[in-house]
Amino acid sequence: MSARPNDRCRCAVLSVVKHAYVPNGVASHPRFELVVVADDADQPDWVHERNQLYADQNDIPYVRDVEKAIRDFDVQVGVVSSEAERHCDLSVRAANAGLHVVQDKPMSISVSECDRLVEAVVCNNVKFLMWNRNFLPALIHAHQAVTDGTIGQLFAIHVDFYFAKDSGPQKGSRQPGDPPINWLERQIEAHADGSDGGVGCEPMGELQIEGIYPLAYIRMLTGVDVKRVFARTTAHFHQANVDNDVDDLATVTLEMDGGVTGSLCIGRIGAASHPDIGEIKVHMLGSEGALVISEARPEVSIHYRGQPATEFRNRRVGIDNDYLLMDDLANAIDNARPTILDAIAGRAITATVAAAVESGKSAEVVEVC
Repeated sequence: MSARPNDRCRCAVLSVVKHAYVPNGVASHPRFELVVVADDADQPDWVHERNQLYADQNDIPYVRDVEKAIRDFDVQVGVVSSEAERHCDLSVRAANAGLHVVQDKPMSISVSECDRLVEAVVCNNVKFLMWNRNFLPALIHAHQAVTDGTIGQLFAIHVDFYFAKDSGPQKGSRQPGDPPINWLERQIEAHADGSDGGVGCEPMGELQIEGIYPLAYIRMLTGVDVKRVFARTTAHFHQANVDNDVDDLATVTLEMDGGVTGSLCIGRIGAASHPDIGEIKVHMLGSEGALVISEARPEVSIHYRGQPATEFRNRRVGIDNDYLLMDDLANAIDNARPTILDAIAGRAITATVAAAVESGKSAEVVEVC
């Protein structure tokens, strides 16, 4: 049964093989209740183990049949946090069952899969929310500054998005005769320290894994589409990226509608490279001035005796991103309006990423299709 305005929404977690920040974020809003975890019976053991663990932690059932769970538990929202290559398929099935969809990033590594999802969302008149960070305090303030005209007409925007996370052995560490690092095995191993952003059989570079975040910032702050891109990409830091021919460092120049110029630098730069989670900033140039926004602010630094070396000293405060994302979905359901990052926007970002990956390989300017 579809959710009506102001109704409490029952949610099915459709696979939860990564860190559980998306379903946990959904549950942070009192309007949404997790009632079941579901996945397909033919998934491998490690998938079922993670699904079962999350179900047990939340005291809800785990059903090895997605369609049965949707039918039997009277759900209105599907929360998709599977391997990346399964994102769109699970979301399409949820939308076709009449469910609103909250989906982990990336939307897909295939633009054609995104097209299939957009069609399902539109045809079934459901809402779609791509998980994002656009409600972080710094981004809210940046958006307010743009809409208030603080810097005049926006001419150019740049985002630095460097994650200070490792991804297995350093580049150059593989000895002669050693086999290449298996991507899925590495991601399963990485689950323990939270560096498994690219879970799945299909290798993904940092552009594909995290590119949604800076591109979502750019899309929100400019309000325009990207027309063509030029990118430089490389595997600079991590042997897993070298062995699987995917980037861990990239720069992208964006030619955008309305004469706006955009750019971004993105990378998974290693835990030893930065004292915080990484260097993440938004630079904006307008007709009346310029702004530089640090995504991490506001934050506090915490130091104490015996503090583990791997613990971040800097901690963000005043963050309501999860709640605000779900409040945005609730408002979209109630008032028949788009979410802050809907299926059409997610598809546009995926197409931009695909063009950037192609440009990085060809060293040519590539049109965003």
